[in-house]
Amino acid sequence: MVTDNAGGDAAVDGRTETPTERADRNFNELLQELRVAQTGVQILFAFLLTLPFTQNFARITEQQRTVYLGTLIATALATSCLIAPVSRHRLLFRRRRKPELVDEGSRLAIAGLAFLLVAVVGSVYLVFDVVVDTGVAAVVAGAIGAWLVLIWYVLPLLQRRKLPREDPGRVTRS
Repeated sequence: MVTDNAGGDAAVDGRTETPTERADRNFNELLQELRVAQTGVQILFAFLLTLPFTQNFARITEQQRTVYLGTLIATALATSCLIAPVSRHRLLFRRRRKPELVDEGSRLAIAGLAFLLVAVVGSVYLVFDVVVDTGVAAVVAGAIGAWLVLIWYVLPLLQRRKLPREDPGRVTRS
């Protein structure tokens, strides 16, 4: 009998992989996901890094400056978390640590997305505060933040609760 990683019939999803093959696949999937997130973070980071060198930056309020700096820090932290799995992989290359790299990379990706969420909310707040006013900025940034929390964390966690936990020690060929 061949079973998949979640204990189901492998014929259903077509996967008959060893733990090493599964770790390789999981790591490749993680890298693809990180590429998507990194692109957005890098664009946001580059934009934020250029703002202080514009003429109008000197006119922002102290509160706006604080939001800007917090947003910049959140973006830097998101960048570090989303790039860290690649660095860790390079430094631990050929050390037979792929399953650990997948687990650690997954945690870093989740943290990176949390920092990105803060950065997006801060950026939206800052733009609306400058263009409209502080009250509208708070409402719009709060709504965007709530939306991101919902689609990035709440809905996936609710779905995850309904799914059986994968047994990482299960051999998929028998």
